[in-house]
Amino acid sequence: MSLDKAIDTDLQTMTTGRGYRVSFYSDTSVKGRPLVLLHSINAAPSSMEMQPLFEHYRGKRPVYSLDLPGFGQSQRSIEALDADIFAESIAEFCHALPGEAPDVVALSLTGEFVARAVLECGLSIASLTLISPTGLGDRLPPGPDKQARVRSFLNFAGIGKGLFSLLRTRPSIRYFFAMNFVGKVPAPLVDYAVATTRENDAHRGPLTFLTMGLFTPNACKVLFDKLDLPMLVLYDRDPNIGFERLEELLKKPNCISKRIHPTLGMPHWEQPEATCHAMDQFWDSPPTAISA
Repeated sequence: MSLDKAIDTDLQTMTTGRGYRVSFYSDTSVKGRPLVLLHSINAAPSSMEMQPLFEHYRGKRPVYSLDLPGFGQSQRSIEALDADIFAESIAEFCHALPGEAPDVVALSLTGEFVARAVLECGLSIASLTLISPTGLGDRLPPGPDKQARVRSFLNFAGIGKGLFSLLRTRPSIRYFFAMNFVGKVPAPLVDYAVATTRENDAHRGPLTFLTMGLFTPNACKVLFDKLDLPMLVLYDRDPNIGFERLEELLKKPNCISKRIHPTLGMPHWEQPEATCHAMDQFWDSPPTAISA
């Protein structure tokens, strides 16, 4: 089947250094510092998750939204997705953009991949906005042994594919989205999530996510604490993510936060004006980077 575009704009592709095809949406009708939007990782993610921000900023500055490997319009047939592949893809994509270093906005777990891209892949960005990020809670992901057991279980006799067939039903997708919305879940978000899970090999990325191997243990200290660029954390409450260590991160002079209330993980959908206002203020007056 042919998946429709998540955003009504130009859709292009590039090939990563590992040979994977990734797709991205863009609007470069005006000049300025590029803005890169990055969706989360779950059972059915895509650039649709970032559509409200894309629509808000298009025509005001160059805007890009990348579908990460294994999701959306990008290549699905990747045998062994891991955090390094995501970090490398983000770094290569941003390095290929024309103009100055971009501002990057990442949703949930993908913020960890951006931090990896900066620390391990030499990515240079102007700032990083983390929307409801993972890595700031007290709960640690399971260790390698448990991850291996989960992986073996999912790979046994098609159990993983069977589980994914249940997760991708419309009621299931609506249920999980509802956990991240105070109000009603927008129909276009559900519709596109259902459509994207019908693509060939759509199960690969989500099943990798379910092993919990994409999360970095102690990401606050291992990743975010090592960044010396301006950072903004947008948060409120999230049923799946804790923010117990946010105060620790905010001790860094280059990091600030803004609580967007009332939201449950998708503030740019439920409170778009407050979300964009917070980001605009951040970009206008970024906190001082440690290296400055």
